[in-house]
Amino acid sequence: MSSREYTVPQLFKKIETPKIQPDAMKLPGPFKAKPSHQQALGFPIELVDNWQQKAVDAMGQAVKQSRGLRVFLDSCVKCGACTDKCHYYLGSADPKNMPVARQDLFRNVYRKYHTPAGRFLSKLGLEWIIGGQEMNKSVLDDWYNYYHQCSECRRCTVYCPYGIDTSEITMAARNIMSEIGVGQKYSNEVIGKVYQVGNNLGLPEAALRNTLEGLEEDIEEETGIFVALPLDQVGADILLVTPSADFFAEPHVDGLIGYAKVLHESGISWTFSTKASEAANFGLFIGNDESMRKIALRIREAAIDLGVKRIIFGECGHAWRVAYNYLETLAGPFDFLDMRFPMPQHICEFTHDLIQRNQLTLDTSRNDDKTVTFHDSCNVARASNMGGISGGQFSIPRDIIRATCRHYVDMAKDTIHESTFCCGGGGGLLTDDLMEVRVKGALPRMTALNNVVEAHGVTHMAAICAICKSQFSKILPVYGMSMDMIVSLHQLVSNAIVLTGQKEVSHQKNDDQNH
Repeated sequence: MSSREYTVPQLFKKIETPKIQPDAMKLPGPFKAKPSHQQALGFPIELVDNWQQKAVDAMGQAVKQSRGLRVFLDSCVKCGACTDKCHYYLGSADPKNMPVARQDLFRNVYRKYHTPAGRFLSKLGLEWIIGGQEMNKSVLDDWYNYYHQCSECRRCTVYCPYGIDTSEITMAARNIMSEIGVGQKYSNEVIGKVYQVGNNLGLPEAALRNTLEGLEEDIEEETGIFVALPLDQVGADILLVTPSADFFAEPHVDGLIGYAKVLHESGISWTFSTKASEAANFGLFIGNDESMRKIALRIREAAIDLGVKRIIFGECGHAWRVAYNYLETLAGPFDFLDMRFPMPQHICEFTHDLIQRNQLTLDTSRNDDKTVTFHDSCNVARASNMGGISGGQFSIPRDIIRATCRHYVDMAKDTIHESTFCCGGGGGLLTDDLMEVRVKGALPRMTALNNVVEAHGVTHMAAICAICKSQFSKILPVYGMSMDMIVSLHQLVSNAIVLTGQKEVSHQKNDDQNH
């Protein structure tokens, strides 16, 4: 798909609902998983015999196990509230990217096989009356294509009067496809690397250790202060679990340096783990509970092996979603940790607490070359909280930015907080064979960003999600903007923080400098 020619959508001042273009995104879908990728996850290595019946049976099992899924399939009244809420529809104009239409690819099969009316009418050949659809190759092809044009961002859910969650339907469809031998290469290959090595990139211990040692040298050269980035430190207080992109890629690695500086200044011992060198959990993307569980258990095992008291997660949107919502269920109980502290805890919560207690020295002038806006990552915004306060997932990151930067501007109200637009690359879509999907899906966010660039001179956009940062690094130049516009939130912290003993700096304590 990456070789297919496509046009980049034009940026306008206002996000417009497009005139529908049927089959505009009728594509082959992403690269399919190889036999080795499927086998590593316990899935069939190719499309199984009698796959139609097995898919129908798997759907029935999914509906039986998830009361919410059944409710979502039964409750849609086609009110249209969701039709213009999906970034992929806004960018592509394909009506099957309307959330209701994407749901119907699954719902219509469900109605034929798993509702009393569908089963009765099917005997008469009249299932079409209720929208029933036979599970056939054409349907399977549409599933594979359009359920990989959903980033599971849940924006449509915010606007649905019944709270129908398209992401749950997407995950169910993807899991069924994997179970009949039609998995996605990108997600399933990544999960296999975690099983084998412990992180999405397949980085072995030696490479990880060398990277951390190199970063220690870089920080000392910059600041004159040695800041340790410990690995497998038994007896440390904190286990930091972060996306593996933080170990090597820009701007992620600059955020990692920010974490290290903050933890150094806190005086609390901490460590990375070789076993749990990945915060992300792609099991969520494919809707497979067993994969989610196996990945989550690595974190539990690492915490026990190292004897830590706390677990903190780095800047990764879906990692935080899984940790916040499912970690206790998947890998708990975590009663061996110090229950005086939140479990789990986000690095932003940790940094924010230190700022609130005036434990960090911050020099905002070090970010005076930047006018910053903030991208609310979907999984943080719509599937989590921070700080145990209402809207903490929105206020805490912004508080940190304002404590480290003097120039901050929000994007338009209907594009931030719970209404935020996806980066366009989430949900297992961050692969070059889906570039057309990613480019068109990014249109609403690029529109909102471009508006504050033109109106307020915004130069940088901060984010707290590895996928968002990777997506924007690739997409910003496509829309005529600089790749360097995207920064890690803790990159701003890293710039502003003044380490104890650091010389030749001009600074005030953070509570004085921002007034």
